[in-house]
Amino acid sequence: MFDNNNKTRHSMALAALLALSGLSGAAWADAYEEAAKKWIAEEFNPSTLTPEQQLEELKWFIKAAEPFRGMNISVVSETITTHEYESKVLAKAFSEITGIKLKHDLLQEGDVVEKLQTQMQSDKNIYDGWVNDSDLIGTHARYGKAVAISDMIEGEGKDFTSPTLDLEDFIGTSFTTGPDGKLYQLPDQQFANLYWFRADWFERPELKAKFKEIYGYELGVPVNWSAYEDIAEFFSVHVKEIDGQRVYGHMDYGKKDPSLGWRFTDAWFSMAGGGDKGLPNGLPVDEWGIRVDGCRPVGSSVARGGDTNGPAAVFATQKYVDWMRQYAPPEAQGMTFSEAGPVPAQGAIAQQIFWYTAFTADMTKPGLPVVNEDGTPKWRMAPSPKGPYWEEGMKLGYQDAGSWTFLKSTPEKQRLAAWLYAQFVTSKTVSLKKTLVGLTPIRESDINSQAMTDAAPKLGGLVEFYRSPARVQWTPTGTNVPDYPRLAQLWWQFIAEAASGDKTPQQALDGLAAAQDTMLGRLERSGVLGECGPKLNEPRDPQYWFDQPGAPKPKLANEKPKGETIAYDELLKSWEQSRN
Repeated sequence: MFDNNNKTRHSMALAALLALSGLSGAAWADAYEEAAKKWIAEEFNPSTLTPEQQLEELKWFIKAAEPFRGMNISVVSETITTHEYESKVLAKAFSEITGIKLKHDLLQEGDVVEKLQTQMQSDKNIYDGWVNDSDLIGTHARYGKAVAISDMIEGEGKDFTSPTLDLEDFIGTSFTTGPDGKLYQLPDQQFANLYWFRADWFERPELKAKFKEIYGYELGVPVNWSAYEDIAEFFSVHVKEIDGQRVYGHMDYGKKDPSLGWRFTDAWFSMAGGGDKGLPNGLPVDEWGIRVDGCRPVGSSVARGGDTNGPAAVFATQKYVDWMRQYAPPEAQGMTFSEAGPVPAQGAIAQQIFWYTAFTADMTKPGLPVVNEDGTPKWRMAPSPKGPYWEEGMKLGYQDAGSWTFLKSTPEKQRLAAWLYAQFVTSKTVSLKKTLVGLTPIRESDINSQAMTDAAPKLGGLVEFYRSPARVQWTPTGTNVPDYPRLAQLWWQFIAEAASGDKTPQQALDGLAAAQDTMLGRLERSGVLGECGPKLNEPRDPQYWFDQPGAPKPKLANEKPKGETIAYDELLKSWEQSRN
């Protein structure tokens, strides 16, 4: 075990090295402090800390890093703007300030998960620290391969945990807490899937008048799916052209590809009203349709008490298929997530129900058709509309929370050095600047800062959303999912059958539910997940479950109530009143 004796030995070796190099320990310490001052002055601003407070925080890192100086540490994350900033800028700063040689690799999300699985299965160290989605919280809490951060803070990492970490300031720790109440992951970046729309078009008097004439209510931010569908039809069928350009009332993607699975596992069913009430995830049935008894998954098919193939899920899938075929550009059917993402910025899309705030930075670049000459956006983001099965108290959408995770198979000394880096890139010294670069906030103090207030007019509602009381309804995949990598792989294959028209939504989801139950059964038989592992319910007549309270809910007689909208300014006022 790495302990104070190791520290002593390292200090003796370092002293010898310094003697040979002609530099005193004080000189080295001064060099690290000078590096910290340089970075504070040139890069780490704005910050919620004063420069003096920043220096004090970084001096702690300089001291804590002493036992690890000269070590080579490697960490990995997916490739998004926030992590690119960490890899290119913050890793260099950390190395210069601490003397730890830090390498931060960037991979596609699927590759990160694949390598993580490999290390978990082989117990051979690949990376010393991982930023992976908190969607894996159910996996990490059950498999016993991840170090609980709350245990590390109290145990071997006690001397290497910053006194200014301030876990209470993080907005996503409820997402990274296991069924046992332990914190397994530290949030590093967060973004939500929200509703996106062309605010400039929605304010045109002639379009507002035409919409009201056809549909009998005001054109505005849709509160329910009925209104979203009406608006999609309005722009695609009745408007068709704006300023000489063909326009569409909806955007999506439908190619058979792993990203098609995220399109659904990222809370699409709960947006329609699938699953049960409860935050951050429905209990006992979550938005994947998986039911738990205590912490044990017991089934995902309706016959076992789940909701993966229930009426709300079938409705959500049917709408996905219908809207893409009827109201999206024809090429959307053959697109992946990454191909479809930039399309709204090209200026021909009126609204998108499933849009990630991670695209904010790319959607605000000067010169785009959706950006005004003064740099303000022509578009806005707003809360997602609710489907007919949705009830107050349910989650409404998805929030990605890429989070630091450490595995037991990583040697302790390397793990603790990586833990220092994880704290550094989430520290108050650097987090506000990182938030402004990547627009993926993790700290309450950053969200409420003056710098974010100043940036808000050019961010299309991002700041207002993260300051709103509605924010808590957007959450990642929760603890009901016992093995995210294995179960997530099933979704895109079955959803593709509905997207292509090869099967009806009901047939596709029946297949998905059965496949999930089969996987849960395999995990149950393996016995590797302990007391929170699956224990499948016996199948029974679905009517039994429909007669019980909560999910699965029986099919509604009317799945399209009257459309309802709200003016964007009124929406913002309601948020402000809720905060006061």
